[in-house]
Amino acid sequence: MRFLSMIRINENSGLAPSEQLMADMGKLMEEMTKAGVLLDTAGLRPTSEGVRLRLSRGKLSKVDGPFTETKEVIGGYAMFEAGSKEEAVEWTSRFLKVHGDEWDIECEVRQLEEPDFETGREAAG
Repeated sequence: MRFLSMIRINENSGLAPSEQLMADMGKLMEEMTKAGVLLDTAGLRPTSEGVRLRLSRGKLSKVDGPFTETKEVIGGYAMFEAGSKEEAVEWTSRFLKVHGDEWDIECEVRQLEEPDFETGREAAG
């Protein structure tokens, strides 16, 4: 089963990852890669460089960042291959704990619905 863990941050907090945090995250990512769990991960650029597109009743609109009305934004993600939701949650918990006491962040973990394009149905997970 594949899971997506999305890290929510306050991009206006002024916090930046320290060298130690980056080293600790690197070790964890290496462990996860060797275990065959980590499929992909990345941080996202600031919302000031982003754009939001919306389709509402057939009309498309576009808003350029930054998105000041949003307190917390998705700051990055990790894609896991895990045997269960509990395993995905455990890996995500380890990722959060690496950040220590000064960070106030959260992750949302969700299983992917993987469509079966041959039958046109969602694949059983």
